[in-house]
Amino acid sequence: MALRAAESIWVGAQFNSRPDSPGSHARPGLIAVGRDSGPGRLFRKWQCRWALVPAQTSVTPVDDEKPLTPEAAKPVGATTHGPKEIVSKGFHRDLNFLPRPLSVTDDSSDDGTKVRVAYQGIPGAYSEAAALKAYPGSETVPCDQFEVAFKAVELWLVDKAVLPIENSVGGSIHRNYDLLLRHRLHIVGEIQLEVNHCLLALPGVRKEELKRVLSHPQALAQCEMTLSNLNITRVNADDTAGAAQIVAASGQRDTGAVASARAAEIYGLDIVAKNVQDDENNITRFLILAREPIIAGNDKPYRTSIVFTLEEGPGVLFKALAVFAMRGISLTKIESRPQRKRPMRVVDGSNNGSAKYFDYLFYIDFAASMAEPRAQRALANLEEFARFLRVLGSYPMDTIR
Repeated sequence: MALRAAESIWVGAQFNSRPDSPGSHARPGLIAVGRDSGPGRLFRKWQCRWALVPAQTSVTPVDDEKPLTPEAAKPVGATTHGPKEIVSKGFHRDLNFLPRPLSVTDDSSDDGTKVRVAYQGIPGAYSEAAALKAYPGSETVPCDQFEVAFKAVELWLVDKAVLPIENSVGGSIHRNYDLLLRHRLHIVGEIQLEVNHCLLALPGVRKEELKRVLSHPQALAQCEMTLSNLNITRVNADDTAGAAQIVAASGQRDTGAVASARAAEIYGLDIVAKNVQDDENNITRFLILAREPIIAGNDKPYRTSIVFTLEEGPGVLFKALAVFAMRGISLTKIESRPQRKRPMRVVDGSNNGSAKYFDYLFYIDFAASMAEPRAQRALANLEEFARFLRVLGSYPMDTIR
């Protein structure tokens, strides 16, 4: 497949002078559009980065940023052929007509007018519901791994990817934080999806007849009290919809699944109990990823996501957080991840170089748009002492509705 090539073109938004940061020589009211290098470049590095189309370089390279090759993305022992087809039998619908999940070896795409949106899992997964909420009527494309969804967007197999980043009960999905840094995609939106787990079984089976239940480990943990009261043995599966598919294909009447109501419809299962999660307020937040960034506005509430590293020193993290507090910008998320290639740092001074601790990347979401001067000034201030800074995206906030 021929891939589209594009030169790095940067688009600068309006930049105002910074009265709160001495030594600024930027001219107010200037708007510039041009290539990534050349005379007259008037913007700081991070300001060009958030508008790169597509992004090719970062302010300062870090070890975690190297994208994985398709070979490196495959798990140990993985094969290049697709998943085995499941012969339909019993009560469920013919599963052979469902779309096959993309793998890292897929290299072709159908041309069409619909937006193609990648998600991790198989039809009936909560990620598919999030994709359809973001783009109603879109063509959803299942992928067998998070990494494959990132690659599908980069290789122009799909237009967008919708991937989970955190859950109100289970916490952060750390794998996707790491992949955000490894790949050159932009966050262009978010989706907050209310998760309602259902207990599924073969038609005619009552919940009292179930001896074991399959689902993703997080889904099982979120339904622990309900399943314990039913004295059901829990069995881990790769995902919720996959568990429903296994139950439908097996034909075992004593086996159920915890999955969505849509999964029950797709795989011909009965819902024997609804809302079996222990916490009613179970919300998963998804990110919408694209090859090109959106131009941030200020006509609605926006969220901006960044990642940075800091030099060693007392109070450095406090200084980094203070650049937002002093400008009245609320932080909505703070996450730290060790650098994978360089996880330990030797401390000199009084410790004589013997002490070691983790070297961290900091991911921060804050409630402001990159179109706002206060957000621009905050990042310009942070850049003065951050060893590395990258804007992952500035995008409209989503709410439960």
